Amino acid sequence: MDAPAAVQLAEWRRTVNELYAEVRALGPGEPAWLRWRAGKERLYRDHPQSPVAADRRAGYRFDCFAYDASMRALAELAPISPRHLDGDDEVPGMTHIGTLRFSLNDAEHELGAYWLDGYAGGLFVPFADTTSGAETYGGGRYALDTAKGADLGTDGDRIVLDFNFAYAPSCAHDPRWRCPLAPGTSRLAATIRAGER
Repeated sequence: MDAPAAVQLAEWRRTVNELYAEVRALGPGEPAWLRWRAGKERLYRDHPQSPVAADRRAGYRFDCFAYDASMRALAELAPISPRHLDGDDEVPGMTHIGTLRFSLNDAEHELGAYWLDGYAGGLFVPFADTTSGAETYGGGRYALDTAKGADLGTDGDRIVLDFNFAYAPSCAHDPRWRCPLAPGTSRLAATIRAGER
């Protein structure tokens, strides 16, 4: 990565952090989601580090499911004996550190929680669901990625998982990107029609 691209990437991450700080300050609900959606759309359309190919950015629309308040959950993190998952030269490895347990639409669910080993590190919660490959990106989406600032915070000792804010990894937009995808411990039998399509 050359110096100008490094500065652009740092600015991208700072902007994402600021966007999620605004969302957390607004609290749960559709106004926060609308702010997030507008911010993501602007970044993807206008920023030089956008994951969207340059020839597709003009008029770009961030395609999302309609906001659904029932898609917000508070998850308890149950620690496990850490298990490392190897990466490669382009995708960082990660360590499975725990299981997130939560209720969504009167059903109990579990997702793997990971610590990214590369670059900035960070708590990472990718997931796939029954929409993956049909209505959403086949490799899954991200619910939480603190290394990139995509973090809705906590409520007491529980982690906020609001699937309205789920987004596809960069590689869903352009094959020039390499991304960590949802491993087997992050697959939900549920249908998550929330967040980015």
